[in-house]
Amino acid sequence: MLKNAVSCRDVVVVRGDREVLHGVGFDLRAGSVTGLLGPSGCGKTTLIRAIVGLQARVSGSVSVLGSPAGSAGLRGRIGYVTQEPSVYGDLTVTENLRFFAAVLGAESDDVQRVVDAVDLRSHADVRVDQLSGGQQSRASLAAALLGSPELLVLDEPTVGLDPVLRRDLWELFHRLADEGATLLVSSHVMDEAARCDRLLLMRDGELLADETPGDLLESAGTDDLEQAFLTLIERKAEAR
Repeated sequence: MLKNAVSCRDVVVVRGDREVLHGVGFDLRAGSVTGLLGPSGCGKTTLIRAIVGLQARVSGSVSVLGSPAGSAGLRGRIGYVTQEPSVYGDLTVTENLRFFAAVLGAESDDVQRVVDAVDLRSHADVRVDQLSGGQQSRASLAAALLGSPELLVLDEPTVGLDPVLRRDLWELFHRLADEGATLLVSSHVMDEAARCDRLLLMRDGELLADETPGDLLESAGTDDLEQAFLTLIERKAEAR
């Protein structure tokens, strides 16, 4: 088994005439839940797209499950959830999942497993365009879980969800990690940071920290993760 599911080295992304990622580097330990946190617009989604092989104009190296990002052999090994729903609105939840299961070559009985995992059994036969925003996000997550991917990359998966469902999803994320999957979960909500095994904190296209929540609190001299993030920003500004 690979020690690191993802390794990034000196990753730079240019969009138009602007550099949006500035030499980012880190490793994602296999079988862990890593939080990618930072304010909106800091480069989280761009980094995620580089990891799943969808971002143009990437320099540096991005290795995913032992292969270069975007390699054809990775397609069935990565589950990716975007911020916008990635399922078809004119199909029911079950119809969507049966379609994606066929595309991925997943077992047909996997559909019920992922429906239960995201707590959508009562809405399994409802058209996606008739679901709430949070339910649509869960349907997208269910599609990403089909086939038990080795790497799950989730871009703001808990936005718009109630606290109970957010708690249940984080429990699911850790259960998947315990079973061997690696998860990268982005968020701009700092209170989710404590739920992660490790944190990547970003601001303005740079990586400010790559630490466990406990180590981050200790290095910042605080017991509040949001304050720790602010302390890192202040230290960065003073160093310039």
